[in-house]
Amino acid sequence: KRKRKKHFPNHHPSKMASLCLSLHQTLKPVARPLLSHSFPRSATVSVRHSTRRATVSASYTPTPATERVISIASYALPFFNSLQYGRFLFAQYPRLGLLFQPIFPILNLYRSVPYASFVAFFGLYLGVVRNTSFTRYVRFNAMQAVTLDVLLAVPVLLTRILDPGQGGGFGMKAMMWGHTGVFVFSFMCFIYGVLSCLVGKTPYIPFVADAAGRQL
Repeated sequence: KRKRKKHFPNHHPSKMASLCLSLHQTLKPVARPLLSHSFPRSATVSVRHSTRRATVSASYTPTPATERVISIASYALPFFNSLQYGRFLFAQYPRLGLLFQPIFPILNLYRSVPYASFVAFFGLYLGVVRNTSFTRYVRFNAMQAVTLDVLLAVPVLLTRILDPGQGGGFGMKAMMWGHTGVFVFSFMCFIYGVLSCLVGKTPYIPFVADAAGRQL
């Protein structure tokens, strides 16, 4: 008997390669994007703008009118007390004094009260600066006014100690220049403080703001 030989189909190498390639493509997982849903660019920009707008609106808080009025009134104390230093300037330029005529009735009323400067100083310091019911904005402006008013007492003390005399020597001229400079500086601080408080901003007076901030 002849042994029958098993017959195997002829597997060509090219056919085997194509078969493997097809199986590999079939079993290969489909690559998916990380984000299945993409938002339009306009929506993203609008969200960013709305968030930025909300942040800006939340950080901006306008200063109430009552706080601005109290702060402006605080700077009137050092300004009224500094007018005495402007007498030499007004004597040399009389027309300059005409600019201050509208405040003369208020100034006369202020000076008619006994110890008005003393009462206003402690009233501003104890009633506003040390009163925690007021905001820091009001207390800081009041403390700047108090500090400036204290500094205005220094030229008077120096004048009494040095005693420049009544003649036309260098001492008298130095006192006139010094008093005029003190008045100009005080007047500029008053204008700067009033304008800043009108718009709700915090004025920072040179040589005064740092000392005032340490007292709060």
